[in-house]
Amino acid sequence: MTSLETARDLLAEFPVVDGHNDLPWALREQVRYDLDARDIAVDQSAHLHTDLARLRAGGVGAQYWSVYVRSDLPDAVPATLEQIDCVRRLVDRHPAELRLATTAADLEAARGEGRIASLMGAEGGHSIANSLGTLRGLYALGVRYMTLTHNDNVDWADSATDEPRAGGLTAFGREVVREMNRLGMLVDLSHVAATTMRDALDATEAPVIFSHSSSRAVCDHPRNIPDDVLERLPANGGVAMVTFVPKFVLQAAVDWTAAADENMRAHGLHHLDTSPEAMKIHRAFEERNPRPVATVATVADHLDHMREVAGIDHLGIGGDYDGTAFTPEGLGDVSGYPNLIAELLDRGWSRSDLAKLTWRNAVRVLGAAEDVARGLQATRAPSHATIESLDG
Repeated sequence: MTSLETARDLLAEFPVVDGHNDLPWALREQVRYDLDARDIAVDQSAHLHTDLARLRAGGVGAQYWSVYVRSDLPDAVPATLEQIDCVRRLVDRHPAELRLATTAADLEAARGEGRIASLMGAEGGHSIANSLGTLRGLYALGVRYMTLTHNDNVDWADSATDEPRAGGLTAFGREVVREMNRLGMLVDLSHVAATTMRDALDATEAPVIFSHSSSRAVCDHPRNIPDDVLERLPANGGVAMVTFVPKFVLQAAVDWTAAADENMRAHGLHHLDTSPEAMKIHRAFEERNPRPVATVATVADHLDHMREVAGIDHLGIGGDYDGTAFTPEGLGDVSGYPNLIAELLDRGWSRSDLAKLTWRNAVRVLGAAEDVARGLQATRAPSHATIESLDG
């Protein structure tokens, strides 16, 4: 049996729990949530990284669908509710393939039924608009993790890709973490500054996750996890879910992106400008400087290092499909997970190791958060704190 055949056999028993997929936002951007126009029951490879057939081919057994909204939207809360509605409509539309999941028991039940467990994660604390009541509302609607920031700071937490302002978490930020613990909502530390990671680990009473982040020691990008933070995961019980985005996993791609952004600024344009003029300038830069290409081995290098630092019990996978324009060779869409598992088999990872990576660790951490919440709810009432009362 080849490594790829062995990988597929393993995934049939221990499928992938993927920490982050931006399909709902892609559906908003492309077709304004018209699920007939982007029916994932048929091949969507011309438009999306994700459809049901490719999820099956990739051995995906559970997916955290990101209910992400841009941090510059003036109406982040209703936009988040629209994202939640999109996920629920997808599940209702495909009941034979998808099952809404909010607990570790739901994950196991979906696996037993041969359906893909569909969970939700909110990407960025701007989605609660500084309101713990809104946080509780998202939990009641099924959201089971919240990334504390996205690319920009929030009033109570610093992002990895913004200028430091809070120095990590403010007092209200620590209260957000405490209330997430009480609810059973996982604290997601992807996108946050390293100072925020450390403050959250100090504040949390439950395991944390990184829903889609890789190793900063392997690729020096601020979106990645420093070794001193990875070293804290065994004591915390959390899980770091490696991402596939080339500009986060390949140093040459990090450097190329910085040069491309500087080229845009040299022409008086914002690096995120997608106007025809900007795209013409960007394409000319790319013709002169071909984009570096990440591979399956690039991602495996991160997992090898993260395993050495944090241990096999604290690793997972968060591909970030439909949230990135570029993917590594061999990991072009959600059908590619067997290629990564085959690469790790060739590197000597055992079946037990890989079952933890794909399934067991992610299920365990959600169950652990539920256990902590049960204890806290017996002794702690819902917080009525406000950002004004704690941060002034």
